[in-house]
Amino acid sequence: MSWVSLKPLHERTAFRPSVTQQGAEGWGVPLSRFTDWRWQMRHQIMEQSDTCGSFELTDEERKALDSLRSVFHAGVTPYYASLVDPARQDCPIRLQAMPRLAELDDPAGLDDPLAETNHSPVPEVVHVYPDRVAFCAAQLCPVYCRYCFRKRRDQQTGLHFNPRIIQSGLDYIARTPTIRDVLITGGDPLVAHDTQILSLLASLRAIPHVAIIRIGTRVPVTLPYRITPELAAGLAEHHPVWINTHFNCAEELTPEAAAAVDTLLAQGIPVGNQTVLLAGVNDSVDAMKALLEGLIRMRVRPYYLYHPQMVSGTAHLRVPIEKGLDIMRGLRGQTTGFGIPTYVLDTPYGKQPISPQHIVGRDGDDIVLA
Repeated sequence: MSWVSLKPLHERTAFRPSVTQQGAEGWGVPLSRFTDWRWQMRHQIMEQSDTCGSFELTDEERKALDSLRSVFHAGVTPYYASLVDPARQDCPIRLQAMPRLAELDDPAGLDDPLAETNHSPVPEVVHVYPDRVAFCAAQLCPVYCRYCFRKRRDQQTGLHFNPRIIQSGLDYIARTPTIRDVLITGGDPLVAHDTQILSLLASLRAIPHVAIIRIGTRVPVTLPYRITPELAAGLAEHHPVWINTHFNCAEELTPEAAAAVDTLLAQGIPVGNQTVLLAGVNDSVDAMKALLEGLIRMRVRPYYLYHPQMVSGTAHLRVPIEKGLDIMRGLRGQTTGFGIPTYVLDTPYGKQPISPQHIVGRDGDDIVLA
């Protein structure tokens, strides 16, 4: 006798309970409003006076929200704030989203660690590999992650789906026939009206040599209500379209996130995941294993594990490369093989896989890779 679970897939694959009801109650709004992605964007936590729903800001967070305003934006959706464990100051959600005064103490940090501006033949198009470009069409984000390597763009205005920048990028891609793969990124490109997103995809699809369109987005993690059936169906009209999202810890694997992934998968859109190794968030074998196994249960393929960049203000989140290697060793043979991502260091010249065999020398903090 066989049986089939009556629970929806997203309720069977999530690691933690739904937070929608709790979040709506914490913000004192009806469910219909809390699940409106536009309401979520309008009510991001940006200042110390903003409502935080289920948790209280610490004194340090209040000071950091004021002190860092001119350095790097703060912004946290009510949904993502609802994932914070109020009893833990070291909650991995809190570490990723809430500013800390430690961001002011990082003498080794760089504004543009990947030298993207040097690889931009036109504004906001990064061309490192011969056949691929990153098209930074967006500037806004549901959550401004404290480890972001594009903080430098916060000093500029008017970058979010700017028609002039979009057209310039399209023109460059159209006149460069070696480009077959376009990654739309930002910022978060899904923080825009459906018509803006789909218009950009249609323009790219009209370029004969563009074979693959990828979208880098964190909205399934930080604003899952944005992944509507209408948006997913619109994306699918421009196949092949691939989504790479960005879960960093098992605490982010909610029924809401899984439902967003389900909505994309139902339209035949493959979903991969890129994780950044972060101190206190996922820098142990147990934490990483829980994340990877949860992703596989959600039918999200782990793709890359990024070693953290030397970005200004992120010293407190960086980990030694040896610790990353220890985690990779600890995962081998202990979980599903295809669920183990490739550990990489992103450089101005492309991504370099990291394994013990790739390290050929070290001089203090500098590492020489083969």
